[in-house]
Amino acid sequence: MALRKYKPTTAGTRWRIGNAYVEVTTNSPEKSLLEKQKNTAGRNSSGRRSMRYMGGGNKTMYRKIDFKRNKKDIPGTVKTIEYDPNRTAFIALVAYADGEKRYIIAPQGLQVGQTILSGDNVAPELGNALMMKNMPLGTNVHNIEMQPGQGGILVRSAGTSAQLSNKEEKYAILKMPSGEIRRVLVNCYATVGVVSNSDHSLERAGKAGRNRWLGVRPRTRAVAMNPVDHPMGGGEGKASGGHPRSRTGKYAKGQITRTRSKGSNKMIIQRKNGKKLSNK
Repeated sequence: MALRKYKPTTAGTRWRIGNAYVEVTTNSPEKSLLEKQKNTAGRNSSGRRSMRYMGGGNKTMYRKIDFKRNKKDIPGTVKTIEYDPNRTAFIALVAYADGEKRYIIAPQGLQVGQTILSGDNVAPELGNALMMKNMPLGTNVHNIEMQPGQGGILVRSAGTSAQLSNKEEKYAILKMPSGEIRRVLVNCYATVGVVSNSDHSLERAGKAGRNRWLGVRPRTRAVAMNPVDHPMGGGEGKASGGHPRSRTGKYAKGQITRTRSKGSNKMIIQRKNGKKLSNK
């Protein structure tokens, strides 16, 4: 992909680094794959605010994405590469031989007119989806299932990929984008390739107003609050606030926040901090 650096004709464009969208081929989405989505503005079903700093933003339509890739052995042709306001990656519109159209997460390098397949015996080529037991070691994959038939829930953000490093009996060993090494059942489906829009992390908004367009409201620093509002608030002058912690007092650095009894803990071989776990 390519980035666009703007001339400083205004204060908002002085520091802005935007996406050039050179891979995107159309700005008209497929209407049959759109759904309305309501902006909750951080409110729960009672109308009370349960998440702060949310609200406003442009209206967006949800694009229905095929995370399961369950159109087995039916060739599909890539029609367009499109921008999706609901995710960091680009999406691709695929027209299958039986006439059905679906959106998928577009991998880096996918071209319009390219044919992709999903199935148990397809080749491990860019954009194809297959079981990890049929992939060669070293393959970069994304949109990974954790349970067969569940649909891809791992590695879907822009520029990310996991590497298939080993296979052990019924498990595939994956090195995740975070550095974590974990087991996943070899019968789970994954898509070959690296997720598109890899330079997304290098973009700069340039002004606070761009965040307001995304539905993000201004955030109050904890040290600027009163003691009644936050554990880090209060003090004379510009006090540091002490050890960083959440509004409820949970430490932000150094404390493990993952549930110790979580079922998938036994699938983790090595944490992203390099600590190896005893998988009993």
